[in-house]
Amino acid sequence: MNKAANTNSDSRVNRAPSRFRNPVPKYTVRRSSACIKCGKCAEVCPYGVHERLLGSKEMRRPKSHLCIGTMCEKNDFYCVRHCPVDAISIKINPGFASLGDFRWTGDLILNTWHQAEYGKLPPGDLEYRIGNSGGGFDKLRFKFPKDPPQETGLNEISTAIDLNVSRDNRPEVTIDIPMYGGGMSFGSISEATMLGRARCMKKMNSFTCTGEGGYPERLKRYDDNVITQIATGLFGVREETIQRVRIVEFKYAQGAKPGLGGHLLGDKNTPDVAMMREAVVGAALFSPFPFHSVYSVEDHKKHVDWIKQMNPKALVSVKVSTPTDVDMVAVGSYYAGAHIIHLDG
Repeated sequence: MNKAANTNSDSRVNRAPSRFRNPVPKYTVRRSSACIKCGKCAEVCPYGVHERLLGSKEMRRPKSHLCIGTMCEKNDFYCVRHCPVDAISIKINPGFASLGDFRWTGDLILNTWHQAEYGKLPPGDLEYRIGNSGGGFDKLRFKFPKDPPQETGLNEISTAIDLNVSRDNRPEVTIDIPMYGGGMSFGSISEATMLGRARCMKKMNSFTCTGEGGYPERLKRYDDNVITQIATGLFGVREETIQRVRIVEFKYAQGAKPGLGGHLLGDKNTPDVAMMREAVVGAALFSPFPFHSVYSVEDHKKHVDWIKQMNPKALVSVKVSTPTDVDMVAVGSYYAGAHIIHLDG
C-alpha cells in the first residue's frame, strides 16, 4: 500500500493496484446493450462492482469478483432493481463450479484469495469456514471409551503428544496440541507471516516449520518453537541454523505436488529472498523432486546421522507424501533413526 495521508488526525489509505489481472468471481455481472449509461448502478452499489470512468459518461466493465450475488436482492441498493432499463443481470459464474473439490471448495478458494488481497473476511455468501465436509481444519475429534467414567475433570484430558518415542537419549519434546505448522518458505510467504505463525505456536507450545527457503534472522527468538527444513534444493541450509533448533526436517516429497519438487516464481524472488536462498534476484527457483544424494535407505540414514552429529540436541523429522507403500517408507525412516514421520497428504 502507499503511504497513508494524515488529515486532521484521520488516516486515509490509498490501495495499490491489484496484483491479480483476472480474479475469479463467484457471480457474473453483465450489463446488456440496453444500458443507457445513466450511472445509477454505480451510485447505489457500495461494493464497487459498477464504476463510471472519471470525467466521462462511459461505464467500466462490472467488477464481478466484488459482487455478493443474489444475497443483495434484499438490500435497498440492489443494482438490478435500480436499473431503469433492466439491463443488469447477475448469475453464477460457470467457471466457479470447476474450482476445488468436496473438501477444498470453490468458496474456500475464493475466500482465501479475498483475505490475501483485502486482509478481511469476504462479504456475501462465500462459505469460508468448513466447506462441505461439516468439519474443517481447526476441529479435533475426541475418541472416548465406550463406558467413560461418570466424572472427568478438564485437567484429566490431555491433547499433548511426545515426539520422541525412540528413547535414544535425545531430548524429549512434547507439544500441547496434536499439530504443528507445516513448512511454508520465506518467498512463498512473507517474513511477517512467518513471525505470526511462530508467535502462535510458541503460545500453544507447538512448532512452526520454515519450509525450504531458509531461516530469517527475526525468527531467532522463537528457536525453541521452530522446525528448520532441509529440502532438495538446499536453499538457505546452514550449519548455524541447523544447530539452533530442536527439530530438523528433511523434505523428501510433499502431498501438494508429489513427484514435481518445488517452484518459486521469479517475481517472488526478491532481493531479501535471493539473499536468504543464495540465488539470483528475479530468477525462478526449482527444487528437484529427489535428493540426488539419496537413492536408498542407507543413503537416507547418512542424512539422518549427519544432522544428529551436527546438532546432538535435535530430533529429526522426515516429510514424505503418501504413496501406496507409505508404510514401508515410514518403517525405513524409523530404522534409519528418524524420530518423526511427517505424512503429507
